[in-house]
Amino acid sequence: MRTRVKVCCMSSADEVRTAISAGVDALGFVSAMPSGPGPIDEALIAELVASVPPPVSCFLLTCATDAPTIAAQVVRCGVDVVQLVDAVPAAAYAELRALLPHRVRLVQVIHVVDAASIDEALAAAPHVDAVLLDSGNPRLAVKELGGTGRVHDWSLSRAIVERSPVPVFLAGGLRAENVAEAVRAVRPFGVDVCSGVRTDGRLDAGKLRRFIDAV
Repeated sequence: MRTRVKVCCMSSADEVRTAISAGVDALGFVSAMPSGPGPIDEALIAELVASVPPPVSCFLLTCATDAPTIAAQVVRCGVDVVQLVDAVPAAAYAELRALLPHRVRLVQVIHVVDAASIDEALAAAPHVDAVLLDSGNPRLAVKELGGTGRVHDWSLSRAIVERSPVPVFLAGGLRAENVAEAVRAVRPFGVDVCSGVRTDGRLDAGKLRRFIDAV
């Protein structure tokens, strides 16, 4: 099965065009976050999302944890996927399903810190359409909710992939030089990259092409 490629931290029309021309499957748009790179205003997210042709998927990254706030963000931005970068109450998943249009899919981020992350992922998986494994640390005083550029323990990620009832994306420190190894080790449904395809914070077409070729 072909490994899907999602490029995150889209910030301009030029970046969107570059990513689509390279043949990516999905784009990530980061709303307000407590830390990390890439957040842009929701008005700009909506503008950029409106320019993306099908079948490319548009993910909204949100750190909100209550369903009404998340649903309102999704509607304002016009995305078809919402990426929950922080843990949400168990009841929030059903509430989101009720509040959102049927076409909107839910992706729960699990920050792979230790073996407890496996249980966390498997508890969330039945309620969402996919799980995304990243290298943040929500246990810090100022939560790291992604965009760290760090690689986590791929053996934990592989354990999640083997047991998850839904597709799993892998993120965290991926770049052209290590993504093939990551795919072999974890066997994810898709990979997600931000800093690994950028130069001085800008999407680098050459790095992106090398990344996709390596995948």
